[in-house]
Amino acid sequence: MTREKIIQTINDFLVDEFEVDSAVISPDANMKESLDLDSLDYVDLVVIIQSNFGVKLEGKDFENIHTFEDLYNVVEEKFHAIA
Repeated sequence: MTREKIIQTINDFLVDEFEVDSAVISPDANMKESLDLDSLDYVDLVVIIQSNFGVKLEGKDFENIHTFEDLYNVVEEKFHAIA
């Protein structure tokens, strides 16, 4: 899967599942502030990422995720590590 496909898939499910306006999703935007997620939303995010990419994000992964670009990078790294 290409980086572009990973980004598109993540953006699509953020819009669909979390009802986020696609205009707020940009690589350098602060993810937490843009999405306004609570702890249950993060659990849903982990499940959706796992079902779409076959990778599991853990709590320690989120320590370094501040922007959407950070999320893309973590998912891409984990995806290619298992591919």
